[in-house]
This record gives sequence, structure tokens and C-alpha cells, in this order.
Amino acid sequence: MAKISNETQNQASILAKGDLQYKEYGRLLFFGIPWPFKHYELYNNELTIVSGFLSITEDDCFMYRISDVELKRSFLQRLFGLSTITCFTSDVTDKTIVMKNIKHGREIKDFINQESERARLRRRTVNMQDIGFAAEDGSPDTDDLND
Repeated sequence: MAKISNETQNQASILAKGDLQYKEYGRLLFFGIPWPFKHYELYNNELTIVSGFLSITEDDCFMYRISDVELKRSFLQRLFGLSTITCFTSDVTDKTIVMKNIKHGREIKDFINQESERARLRRRTVNMQDIGFAAEDGSPDTDDLND
């Protein structure tokens, strides 16, 4: 294993993530057998997706960027106790994060909802929605501002 050059920076990075709350593996649909090439780590402050076999990719999304969470369970998923969770985010790399065929779906969905709201309150961020008040050419309507 490689030596960490800045131990204090590494510890600060680990503490910023928060405590590991869930580590869930993507599973095969039939019989819910864990598929070790993709797993999801849910911390208090971020969601990490680790995927790959020979080359490994880690993708992080801060909890405050998750704006909505959806839970789906097909008939076969219900038979084997699995779920698919879709997170809609404002992340640059992934607008939607799909956690497919995982166990404890409802519990994880509720955790993501609660922690994302707590993270937004801690950071004092406001989730703005575009409700479509633009002019015909796509520019913002500023007529009311000039009055």
C-alpha cells in the first residue's frame, strides 16, 4: 500500500465524510447474490460509488446536492427483497445516481432523504427551482424589475 504523504490532510478528509452508515453491494437480480464489482458507501455527508474489477472508479456526491430520491421495486425485486433507488442530484458528473438491486431500500432511501436535508441546513444552502418565468427567447423576464 502506498504511503500517505500528508497524514493530517488525509485525516481531515476522512472526518469530513462523516461516519459510514451503510455499505451496500449491488446484487444480481436472481436470489439477491452480492455482485462485488459495485458497492455504495453512505456517509453522513456524502455518497460514494465504487465500481470496477481491474480498474476501480470512485465517484462521490455530497449529500446536500441530492434533491430528490425515488424508490422502485419490480415484481422480481420484491420476490428477492431488492430495490432500485434513484437519486436526482445537482452534481456535475451524475445528474441521476441509480443504485440498482440493493437490500434495505426503504431504510436507505429514508436515510438519504434525512441526511441530505440535514446537510443542506448545515451548509445553509437553498434548493432553487426553475419554474419557467422566461421570455419567449429564453432570456429572463425583466419587465417587472424595471417598473
